Amino acid sequence: MPFIHYEEEEVTTGHGTGTVKGFFLLNEGNMGSNKASIDFFSYETGRYIRNIYPSRNPEIVKELGDVGNDLAIYGSKLYAVINCSHYVEVMDVHTAKHVGSVDILNARYVVFEGGKAYVSSYAGPVQIDPDARPGKVVEVDTASLQVTREVVVGYQPEEMVVTDGKLYVANSGGYRYPDYDTTVSVIDLESFQVVKTIDVAINLHRMELDRYGRIYVSSRGDYYDVGADVYVIDSRTDQVLGNLGVAASEMCLSGDSLYMTSVEWSYATNSNTVAYTLYDVAREEVVSHNFITDGTDSQIQVPYGMAVNPETKEILVCDAKDYVTPGTLYCFSPEGTLKWQVTTGDIPAHFAFTTKSFQE
Repeated sequence: MPFIHYEEEEVTTGHGTGTVKGFFLLNEGNMGSNKASIDFFSYETGRYIRNIYPSRNPEIVKELGDVGNDLAIYGSKLYAVINCSHYVEVMDVHTAKHVGSVDILNARYVVFEGGKAYVSSYAGPVQIDPDARPGKVVEVDTASLQVTREVVVGYQPEEMVVTDGKLYVANSGGYRYPDYDTTVSVIDLESFQVVKTIDVAINLHRMELDRYGRIYVSSRGDYYDVGADVYVIDSRTDQVLGNLGVAASEMCLSGDSLYMTSVEWSYATNSNTVAYTLYDVAREEVVSHNFITDGTDSQIQVPYGMAVNPETKEILVCDAKDYVTPGTLYCFSPEGTLKWQVTTGDIPAHFAFTTKSFQE
């Protein structure tokens, strides 16, 4: 199928009453294909627009680049982390027009605090290497888009959360198989030094922070004997409180509801185990082993990106399918029934909700 250039379709009836005006969706694109792309959905019009970047930025010859790995909004800017093109693209959130970019080697994820962006970086080439160097977290001033500080952390750092003046980053060690990292690095944001290293579990990845000061960090296991799980850290004591006994490829926290999808691959059985788990962080218990209640989950080949609308609590689940053709985005009611679905770019993965009107 040819690369889609700016297609739109009406997928639902628009409603312009909410604070959330729409969301951007970053499609990763298969590694080496240079097909990272951004879609936009408008709650105001009910329209879904595919691949918005090229038409708004015709002067950018290679478009977004290779492997879109994270997407976030801070202030009036939209940030897209393009992993295998080694940079962060910065756009105007109203127009998706290029504002600037920040070159960061093997950039992974981004969080924000106090006028600064913090980007995790593998700090080396994109390749499996038992001698891969430790990664780092890079601080970027969001006004000037200049790198201001950086600090070395564990091996192949992934997602981050910020609380009480500290940044926590999950270290995977994914390039160093079978010698995975097992730690979370704790960075004091004032001094920008690692002040603590918490031993958690192997091959860490996702992170979510609840309103009780607990951090949820996913472990992908080793794909053979050690299964995936989610561990809980108390940010007030930096102690590991325990584990949930649940696998999570994706996590999204909305209020006290922690939504988790998992595609747990096992080389031992050459098969995937798929789950859609809902965990109540206040009650500290699993409340559902399948938050999709109408059977639509049987249509989803590979659940990938996921988000929950902070206002309506609608659940958004992406299907990456075969990783090389356009995916599908499903929108479910808070009760888990399908409301609409739409074709996306390749490997739909990362969401950013906006409260600002977008110039379609």
